[in-house]
Amino acid sequence: MKSFILVTLFAFAAATTYKAAEYKAPKYETPKYEEVTYAPQPYSFGYDVQDKESYNDFEHNEKSDYNVVSGSYRVVLPDSRIQIVTYKADANGYTADVKYEGEAKYPEYAVPQSKADASYSAPSYKAPEYKQPAYVAPAYTAPSYTTPAYTTPSYTTPSYTTPSYTTPSYTTPAYTTPSYTTSAYKAPAYTTPAYKAPAYTTPAYKAPAYTTPAYKAPAYTTPAYKAPAVYPKY
Repeated sequence: MKSFILVTLFAFAAATTYKAAEYKAPKYETPKYEEVTYAPQPYSFGYDVQDKESYNDFEHNEKSDYNVVSGSYRVVLPDSRIQIVTYKADANGYTADVKYEGEAKYPEYAVPQSKADASYSAPSYKAPEYKQPAYVAPAYTAPSYTTPAYTTPSYTTPSYTTPSYTTPSYTTPAYTTPSYTTSAYKAPAYTTPAYKAPAYTTPAYKAPAYTTPAYKAPAYTTPAYKAPAVYPKY
């Protein structure tokens, strides 16, 4: 009994002297990593879901060649029709072709016939809680480098073949005397020109004016006779 009292007193004293530690929320630091970008690559995928309990029935297929993305998906609508969408996306934008198969059906609500049916209620749908996945930094592995083996190229001396020479054959051309045709002579047509007498006009005669010169007798002087001093001998 004494030991029980001592233990109780000790526990009480310990409880009175204990102080709860202050709670501090841990600090979350976003890990630092280098962003690595990769060139777009061709891809393709497809999946099909059929779950009767959750009324899920759909299918999706898609492929890309890096420049053009094309695909289609199919889903069963609540009105029992099947919706089929075929789409394509490229540099010009997004285009889609929507088609429907089947007819829409709206079944009437059935009144429960028994207590068991009346007590049934459809389970409430609860969206799953999203949890952000923990980030795991990708492990970097240095690529291994292998020195390529060097192979000395083999050299082959090209073979030379002396071309064969053939003397061309000469053939004297055949001479053909050209045919000569004497041209027919055709005298030119001669036409006597019409004679046209020249017009003759008698010139008017004009007598020259004549003036009789005045006559002047020359002056005549008888020379004086002078006898020679010596007579010649005959």
